[in-house]
Amino acid sequence: MEATNTQTKNWRQESNENSLADVHSSVHVPIGAGFFKTLRAYAGPGLMVAVGYMDPGNWATDIAGGARYGYRLLSVVLISNLFAILLQHLALKLGIATGRDLAQACRDHFSRPVGVGLWLLAEIAIAACDLAEVIGSAIALNLLFGLPLTIGVLITSMDVLLLLYLQNKGFQLLERIVASLIFLIVGCFGYELLVSQPNIGDVVSGLVPRTDVITNPGMLYIAIGILGATVMPHNLYLHSSIVQTRDFGRTDVGRKSAIKFATIDSTVSLFLAFFINAAILILSAAAFHFSGNQQVADITDAHRLLDPILGVKLAGILFAVALLASGQNSTLTGTLAGQIVMEGFLNLRIKPWLRRLVTRLVAIVPALVVTVLYGEHGTSELLVFSQVILSLQLSFAVVPLVQFTNDKEKMGRFVNPVWLKTLSWAVAALIMGLNGYLLWDTIA
Repeated sequence: MEATNTQTKNWRQESNENSLADVHSSVHVPIGAGFFKTLRAYAGPGLMVAVGYMDPGNWATDIAGGARYGYRLLSVVLISNLFAILLQHLALKLGIATGRDLAQACRDHFSRPVGVGLWLLAEIAIAACDLAEVIGSAIALNLLFGLPLTIGVLITSMDVLLLLYLQNKGFQLLERIVASLIFLIVGCFGYELLVSQPNIGDVVSGLVPRTDVITNPGMLYIAIGILGATVMPHNLYLHSSIVQTRDFGRTDVGRKSAIKFATIDSTVSLFLAFFINAAILILSAAAFHFSGNQQVADITDAHRLLDPILGVKLAGILFAVALLASGQNSTLTGTLAGQIVMEGFLNLRIKPWLRRLVTRLVAIVPALVVTVLYGEHGTSELLVFSQVILSLQLSFAVVPLVQFTNDKEKMGRFVNPVWLKTLSWAVAALIMGLNGYLLWDTIA
């Protein structure tokens, strides 16, 4: 048996509770099986994390970016996705190597006041994310069935009961439902891209970074919104926890194998998320930017104009179906992340249904207020603004994550190599720099 003391070194206090204790190590991992059978056992957490990278908040920023600036912000989507792949690798490695999720690691490393401060910031990020999911689902119900937004918000709030039911049936069932909804979204956007017929040369050119993304204030605002919508703080907490649902050997050999297969699962899943995000922006650019509809900046206008501009009848319906699937998927993972954050930071064990109810209320109240006072236009602006809030919160999750995974005393043999230490700090610095610039520019 190999040493397992990477779990207890250099922490202010020892971990005394497994993350998501009711499903911890609940998914069987075959011993001595072939590569693909083992990978199949690890497949699932990556898709659940990828959900956060294609939630309704992404739609708002991608639609606005594509309509106003064509394909020029595609490079931001690509770079954000590469950031996401790196950071999610660090998150899963932290969880597997230390036996702590990111929230638990923060609690066990920082002083109580710092830990509480980070918890509050994480809760703000989750509330902003949940707000986008509730509004996005409500808009989808309005587009598909004509339901008023206020009714849609209330219906969406009830899906927490579905989450409670599904988790009691086993964690892999939840993963399979999430995967099914993701592939539904992929199918919808595959059709949208076929009928929108984007210029392939312009799309490829859009993947190359441009300086005007930084120099143009309007483009920079949307670009940072895309960054906030793509690399999401709550996903780092979520991933570091749910990788521990796999029953891998808690030895160095077992952890090494788990990190390898979990990274493959995560990377493949995030490239799927990149396809969806890029597809939304490409569709918006092809349908609106080049047809003289650059003012389109919200989901409702996009849905209304798709059919007449593209000349097909299914485009608008499939757009709304994909939006509803996206909102429901994000709700499932967002409420789970809320449970992980509260339990991890505060070591507070309250009944899961109560925690998820609180998460719902935090999102429902502002969504209802904005819906009643400002209607569709206000909710669309709130979607974009929520993503900027997420981006501003991102540093407070990224910096501790990089700090912990770069610490040999905490990670043991799984500490980041020098090249990864350098790259991860560079990414963290870039995120902090962009967010600082946005804050300064807004105040100025």
